[in-house]
Amino acid sequence: MTLDTVILHGTLIDGTGAPRRPAAVGIRGRRVVSVGAAAGPAKRVIDAEGLVVAPGFIDIHTHSCAALLADPRGLSALHQGVTTHVVGNCGMSIWPAADMIRPFLERYGVERDWTDLAGYASRLRRRGTGVNLAPLVGHGTVRAMVVGEDDREPTPAELEWMKGLVAHAMEQGAFGLSTGLTYAPGCFATPTEIAALAGVAARYGGYYATHLRNEGGGLADAVQEAIAIGERAKVPVEISHLKAADRRWWGRVGEVLAALDRARAKGIDVAWDQYPYTATSTGLDFFIPAWAHAGGAQEMKKRLRADDTRRRILAEMRRSGKNWSEVLIIGCPEHPEWQQLTPPEIGARLGLGPEEAILEVVASETGEVKMANFAMCEEDVESILRHPVTLVGSDGVAAAAEGPIGHLRFHPRSYGTFPRVLGRYVRERGVLSLEEALRKMTSAPARRLGLSDRGVLREGMRADITVFDPARVADRATFEDPQRYPEGIVYVLVNGEPVLEEGRFTGRLAGELLVRGAG
Repeated sequence: MTLDTVILHGTLIDGTGAPRRPAAVGIRGRRVVSVGAAAGPAKRVIDAEGLVVAPGFIDIHTHSCAALLADPRGLSALHQGVTTHVVGNCGMSIWPAADMIRPFLERYGVERDWTDLAGYASRLRRRGTGVNLAPLVGHGTVRAMVVGEDDREPTPAELEWMKGLVAHAMEQGAFGLSTGLTYAPGCFATPTEIAALAGVAARYGGYYATHLRNEGGGLADAVQEAIAIGERAKVPVEISHLKAADRRWWGRVGEVLAALDRARAKGIDVAWDQYPYTATSTGLDFFIPAWAHAGGAQEMKKRLRADDTRRRILAEMRRSGKNWSEVLIIGCPEHPEWQQLTPPEIGARLGLGPEEAILEVVASETGEVKMANFAMCEEDVESILRHPVTLVGSDGVAAAAEGPIGHLRFHPRSYGTFPRVLGRYVRERGVLSLEEALRKMTSAPARRLGLSDRGVLREGMRADITVFDPARVADRATFEDPQRYPEGIVYVLVNGEPVLEEGRFTGRLAGELLVRGAG
């Protein structure tokens, strides 16, 4: 029987960590039907001479749920060889229908016509998607739906309502619960509240993904909080973008990794992921104390203007000891003249100190100001990446350099994470073998998600496949020019459909919304 596609002459790395070997791969419909010798005639032949043939990469930590409604192609993902994005991370999903998510949707020009995950899935199917999506339900969104953005504990009745919303999302196929404990309203939640909701996800076979409460000086305590929640809720824990984002912790990530290893030795299921950069990226209002965010963005901006609260905010920011020269404004749509400047540089132009400059920039923009925070060191990045449990996750967005969201600027990780690991950390620095790096990008995240039919290249699996040049693969995006696609990703197939051929997008939207337990 004729194959739809056969990949010949390539070097197969199957994603399990097993050694590379020469093998042909045959595809019929949406699945791999043969691996090994060539299996007969095919409608399409891909000559992979000199190239590696691997499972499509799974990005376990992204924020692409709205972006793919605005531009369904997901080009920055496909050009990296990524075929699946896990969305709804850091406590921020665009389901259920909390008012808090409206500004986030407006940034992408998306109007909401759904109230829950099933409604979002219907919208996505009508629009199409270039990559597969695996959704989480965000604790912050759930909390905002029930409690609002206030700094208080939920009542018993409200907590039951929140648990019901999590259960509803899990019944509609969500893979787990996420939290963003440095962001409002997640930062107002106690471990007891979080464990109660994570326990709901656990009952459905889901996991708990957490942006820790502190990634700087309080890193060790924040890691212990995540471990304790996992133990209490009996839920697998995925620590998002593990890092030491404070000079006081540089060189000490080994202590954190040792604590995590001890927890795993006790039988607590805790894992983590990482992006391969020394700069974080989030909203500039991250530096404004948590209490000032109570009530939402507009209430926060009122506090920036009121003399008494402004003085208190500035005092706390100054006490932090932060080196503001490490912060770079990368997205400021209404004031592009501030982009690529640091707070001290903006302050010099405005006649303000750096802390006051931050408040001025935040208050002056209608939406969110994006910044990069150069707070990590290269040695720690390598130490974390080297650990066998570490997965690769971009913390990025499926974007495009042109089209409906081409005007938006993101951290270069949205365009470069996976090729950067393969080029810089495998080929150039030898931190990982190629087989181990690919395991962290394919079978390991698939196992975390419970995707039994993706992440390994063998017969019967979904034909999500990436073919790349190991001698050439490299990231090209920088903080100055973050929208440059990487090099060396030659072919990508999603569910058996070729979506990238000779490095060019074919126009096919072959992705789908994945449902927990369906693989």
